[in-house]
Amino acid sequence: MRRRDFIMLFGGAAAWPLAARAQQGEPMRSIGVLTADAEDDPEVEARLTAFRQGLDRLGWSEGRNVRIDYRFGANNPDHYQSLAKELVRLQPDVLFAIATPIAVAFQRETRTIPIVFISVSDPVGSGLVASLARPGGNLTGLLLYEEGITGKWLAMLKEIAPGLSRAALIAHPRRTPYDYFVRSAKSVAPSLAIELVPSPIENAADIERVIVSFAREPNGGLVVLPGTPNEHRDLVVAIAARHRLPTVYSFRSFVVAGGLMSYGTDLIDHARQAASYVDRILRGAKAADLPVQAPTKYETTLNLKTAKALGFDVPPSLLVRADEVIE
Repeated sequence: MRRRDFIMLFGGAAAWPLAARAQQGEPMRSIGVLTADAEDDPEVEARLTAFRQGLDRLGWSEGRNVRIDYRFGANNPDHYQSLAKELVRLQPDVLFAIATPIAVAFQRETRTIPIVFISVSDPVGSGLVASLARPGGNLTGLLLYEEGITGKWLAMLKEIAPGLSRAALIAHPRRTPYDYFVRSAKSVAPSLAIELVPSPIENAADIERVIVSFAREPNGGLVVLPGTPNEHRDLVVAIAARHRLPTVYSFRSFVVAGGLMSYGTDLIDHARQAASYVDRILRGAKAADLPVQAPTKYETTLNLKTAKALGFDVPPSLLVRADEVIE
């Protein structure tokens, strides 16, 4: 053997145990992630990317010192429980739940593995935590919307359509705490002289039937709540436009797709923030001791092109509050 080859062989052999020891000195931790949506949804991809970026900034690099197992509900509530069961069987160090029914599914499977949630609006009413300040169990996370948010959505409808007297509340009741939002709306609707029309939907046929039926009477508008299926986003926007209904959405993505306006939290930022709770749990904190974080920032998005097409004049008071204007 040539001397150079011998040196390279010896050097490589010496370096290998050092690399192995470095990896062995940092144990691999594990996270189980379950979202209600489909894997190919761009919004889901953006949220998961933000989550990984948040972890990376805190010292957790996928494939180096943390393994992440993903499952996707594909917008089918019938699959959530079995997917939650799969992840719990893996016995991860922490579970990351995106949406209320996912957090509920995890809770049914384990009362010991810590669970961090986002996109949950009524964790107390859903039985996930004892209180926002003191969760008390194995779940904590970030609150999507406080109960009073529905009043804000109704007020926005009245602002852009002063003659509005009816509002349909649209969402999939198995994908959001629907009663939570209806209860909130009922507390403010009389002061705005708005009649509420609870309109639960589950599929495309429901969406078509509910909105077309509602549009038969004048002076109506739509509140598209969390839990309205993302896969039917374009359909909801198209039917609302066809019937010239003023519509406020709970998520910006609907406005980007052509909807009129939205007021809500930044879902991508929530995923990034969730990484900090996962980090604290991986480092020894207990979910029971981490308070559920309330939203601190809401964003208004307006689509002026849609407003013009529908014949609505956007009042200056609404325009000046907009964080994003799509023209």
